[in-house]
Amino acid sequence: MAPLSPTVARWELVLRLRELREQRGFDSATFARQVGFTPANWSHVEKGRRVLTANSIGPVLEVLDVPDEERDELLALLATSKERGWWAKSSALIGPELQRYYGMEYGAESIRSYDSLVIPGLLQTEDYARALIRADVMIRPVQVEQLVEVRMRRQRRLRGADRVDMTVVVGEATLLQQIGGPKVLRGQLEYLARVIDELDTVEVRVIPFQAATGAILGGSSFHLLDFSSVSLPTFGWVESAVFGGAVENSDHIRDLSFAYVRALERSLSRIDSLALIRRYARV
Repeated sequence: MAPLSPTVARWELVLRLRELREQRGFDSATFARQVGFTPANWSHVEKGRRVLTANSIGPVLEVLDVPDEERDELLALLATSKERGWWAKSSALIGPELQRYYGMEYGAESIRSYDSLVIPGLLQTEDYARALIRADVMIRPVQVEQLVEVRMRRQRRLRGADRVDMTVVVGEATLLQQIGGPKVLRGQLEYLARVIDELDTVEVRVIPFQAATGAILGGSSFHLLDFSSVSLPTFGWVESAVFGGAVENSDHIRDLSFAYVRALERSLSRIDSLALIRRYARV
């Protein structure tokens, strides 16, 4: 069971209220006026840009005629959404979009990741993460260690009673790219092999150079997050050299899911992938 995340709770609350509004046959503008909002302000609520209060949610639940049991669920989500996740304490370092992703990641039940050139952040060593962060010309030297600490903090989801299930597909080139130099890469690969051995909730699959279509998505990477609540759809996050951001459009999520399945089909088995990682770690 994933831990409670204010970010995920806020997202679920917004989605459920919007679904209830649509089920009751209200358009957004008409509903806004009935519950004491301007259409613009209610639009901000449904987009997650404005958070409801204990007072302002009352008329919303009344107009929607929410049954008592569901009302209690929605009020519990509101209470959780008011809490402050650890990622919010790093707002001076990371922007709102990235904070949102970390909040989603913290509350995810499972994560599927693809990357053709870099080990995903949840599986990076400190030295590997430090080398990557230092290479970003937009990051000031004084911020490097703070960002490394944030990345290590995210990794707590891999261990403990509420560990996340994670499956990662990487291209074989990832095992050769000497980020930080040979010693740093060797340490990263040795660590990766240990994690796979120790945690049955982590699986790393490698697309070999011999695969007919290779690392099919070039230099891009993406993550697909799923949650324990049946009310929540898959949440996506895509990164490239010049862009990183959320993907919530159902068509785009479907395309990413299909691309992930294709990548997984072209990868080696868990055992063969681990053997390849160990072989490169000895180079």
